[in-house]
This record gives sequence, structure tokens and C-alpha cells, in this order.
Amino acid sequence: MQYMTLLIAADHGGYALKQAIIAASTTLTCVDLGTHSSDRVDYPFYADTLCQQLIESPSNTKGILICGTGIGVSIRANRYKGIRAALVHDRVTATMASAHNNANVLCLGGRTTSVETALLLIHDWLNTPFEGDRHINRLHQLDADVRYLV
Repeated sequence: MQYMTLLIAADHGGYALKQAIIAASTTLTCVDLGTHSSDRVDYPFYADTLCQQLIESPSNTKGILICGTGIGVSIRANRYKGIRAALVHDRVTATMASAHNNANVLCLGGRTTSVETALLLIHDWLNTPFEGDRHINRLHQLDADVRYLV
């Protein structure tokens, strides 16, 4: 794995897992974007903060978002053009998030993912290269403007 900066943010439901990930991340530069306690907060603020900073960051920067289930932060993060946030639960989904989707944000559930599992998922996500090839066109489609038919 190349040198990388990891932005990380969570709401109250992900606070404990965020703290554990930061404590265990000895080979990465972690930028803690909050929350800084287990007091109730709204996850969209933290997802917005991370996504806005990630969009303006160098290419060797990725992000981790954590809420109670990971669902809310993944929905919010994927509203940003250029953000490919993947909610993962096992090593297969973490690996495919990188290999096929070139995910730049990993979403985890603080109430659904153990620290040990989270560390494995992060390792697999960070150490799996994007396969490119047939997946590149799909990434362009993900970033394309969407028109809704009603």
C-alpha cells in the first residue's frame, strides 16, 4: 500500500468504532473529522464534512464514514459527484468496493461491525487495487448527471 491519508468521521452511533480505528491505524495518517463524543448528533453533517474535504484532497486520500448501520452515511455521501461510497459488511464486499467500484469512501456500521472485522475490511479495501478495464466506463456512468423520468 502506498502512503495514504485517511479522513474519518462518524456520528454518535459510530464514535466508538471510529476511535478504535484511529487507535489501530499506526501506518496511516488519520484526520479525525468528528464527532468527538458519544453525544447524539446528526450524521449528514459529518458525511458532508468528509465528502467536501475529500473532493478537495489529493488522490492519495480516502475516507471512512461510520454511523449506527452505515446506511445513512452511505446514502448521504453518494449524493456527491466524484464520491463512490460503499457500505461493506464482509471481506468480499470490501475487496469488490475497490476492485470494481474504485470506492473512495468506506462506510461501516458502528452497531453492526466489530472492531476486528472493521480493521480487516479497511485493510482489504485499502490494499485491493482497482481493476480498471471494463469498470472505468461504469465509473463514468456513476458520475454522469441523472435525469429522472416521471
